[in-house]
Amino acid sequence: MLRLQQGEALSRKVTLTEDIAKGVAPAFQRDGFVKPAQVSLINEGALVGRLISPRSAKEYGLGTNGANGRENAESLDLKGGELASGDALAALDTGLYIGNLWYLNYSDRPAGRITGMTRFACFWVERGRIVAPIDPVRFDDTVYRMLGANLIDFTCEREMLPSTSTYDERSTASARLPGALLSALKFTL
Repeated sequence: MLRLQQGEALSRKVTLTEDIAKGVAPAFQRDGFVKPAQVSLINEGALVGRLISPRSAKEYGLGTNGANGRENAESLDLKGGELASGDALAALDTGLYIGNLWYLNYSDRPAGRITGMTRFACFWVERGRIVAPIDPVRFDDTVYRMLGANLIDFTCEREMLPSTSTYDERSTASARLPGALLSALKFTL
């Protein structure tokens, strides 16, 4: 986020909003502050907004948008692209098709570096056809590369992914996300 605040941009294909109206999270936060239906966060690759809790708003003299105390998104919505899901394998041509990620974690927050592992439904593809399943692999790359220079396109279709977290209580967070076609991804295993 710091690099975005300092003027670095992602691909113009990246438009990200906190969209309470289309998600499953409540339209208010724990202290009763009402959230707007939508907060623009990134528009065409540029940072345009932030989630600001009432506490931070008071402390720093900002306007609040009813964000929770951790100021993290609860109903993320990433705009789709122009690639039809049915054309994804042909567009990939030769490479890895990753259909499922086991987890994602930050490996270097200031650099926007994340690490994750594949799990099920991951395949080696040649000339647009699935050739074989692959064993789980770990990747470690930056958001700025994945959603910047290496992003070719997003799928038109998006999937609603409800949070499965049950730590302390069942989560009402969700994310509506498209598939992504990348020109490269750094693997570590």
